[in-house]
Amino acid sequence: MEVKLGLKENWRQFTLLVIINGFVGGMIGLERTILPQIAEADFGIAAKSAILSFIVVFGISKAITNYYTGAFANRIGRKNLLVIGWLVGLPVPLILIYATNWNWIIAANILLGINQGLTWSSTVVMKIDLVGDRNRGLAMGLNESAGYLAVGIVAFLTGLIASEYGVRPYPFYLGIGFAIVGLLASYFFVKDTIHHVSSETKVSQVKKLKNVFRETTWSNPNLGSITQAGLVNNLNDGMIWGLFPILLASKGFSLDEVGKVVAVYPIIWGLGQLVTGKLADSWVKKSMLFWGMLIQGLTIVAMAFATSFVQFTLLSILLGIGTAVVYPTFLAAIADYTHPEQRANSIGVFRLWRDLGYAIGAILTGLIADFFGVDNSIILIGIITLLSSIVIKARMKYE
Repeated sequence: MEVKLGLKENWRQFTLLVIINGFVGGMIGLERTILPQIAEADFGIAAKSAILSFIVVFGISKAITNYYTGAFANRIGRKNLLVIGWLVGLPVPLILIYATNWNWIIAANILLGINQGLTWSSTVVMKIDLVGDRNRGLAMGLNESAGYLAVGIVAFLTGLIASEYGVRPYPFYLGIGFAIVGLLASYFFVKDTIHHVSSETKVSQVKKLKNVFRETTWSNPNLGSITQAGLVNNLNDGMIWGLFPILLASKGFSLDEVGKVVAVYPIIWGLGQLVTGKLADSWVKKSMLFWGMLIQGLTIVAMAFATSFVQFTLLSILLGIGTAVVYPTFLAAIADYTHPEQRANSIGVFRLWRDLGYAIGAILTGLIADFFGVDNSIILIGIITLLSSIVIKARMKYE
């Protein structure tokens, strides 16, 4: 079977995978604005660490699934993993609608984490397979843009629907549609990309890693620097997901206003990657990662001191820009530094640690918020993000 690598040569499959990843992102957007409100209003949960428990289980289940998606991508097939991911995601919106206690919410987020790990990881690896060694940054920019634009748009829509009709059940009807369409499109129209990997392997000059897990985790200066930054990025995103709506509500903003501010960050994050993904193909990746993490850190610290709707909106825009600079660059850089046959595995290891950041961030920020207040929790996460930028500056090589 003759295959050609490149974005232009594979634009139909690539576009289909971008659309499917939009539905994947939409599944997360369902919870982004209203789940903390459900915790307090429907279940009477006040402790921040308890409310953030849904993010902890989501992060852990997604992280572990990411690893196994990478490890089994060549053995089971990318398409099969994508389809399995959608099957796991089907019950999630229904559980969120009919949950009678917080344990059901936790169970839904375990399934959501598995769904996200299988579907998002599969689409990432398949897009990189299709484009070859050119336009990887652009490919990841388009992929992550579709996913996080969907997160932001659906977060806005659920806030709007909830303010009109209540937090349950109407906002979650969107998720039922996402899961059904995503499953049918994946099963009937997506083609596996394993043959594209074989084609690229014949011409690749990248040396194989001796130990993919160890080197991607830390021992390789480039891969290790990328991985720690990915973990910290999702650590601060976990904080934004769980604490930001609570912080805004404490400032007296309405649910509709909270939805707008919360939605701005992932929308800018999503749109920005249409630009930053392409830049990652030509600019120095180390510089992009350093500046992106630096912007994030400074912005998060400033959030603890903001008071007005305009200030929070501007800071959400800045945070979205900082995240957009690093997010497609992470995956493009991992792909650059790994052999085609080890790429899926290395991306799986990176995504394991990156998404454990959700769990670590939720536990850390929840505990600190309960004992020392939300503002101090936010400041600490901002400082950790600044330290991550310094690690990139000191350890990663210019290549």
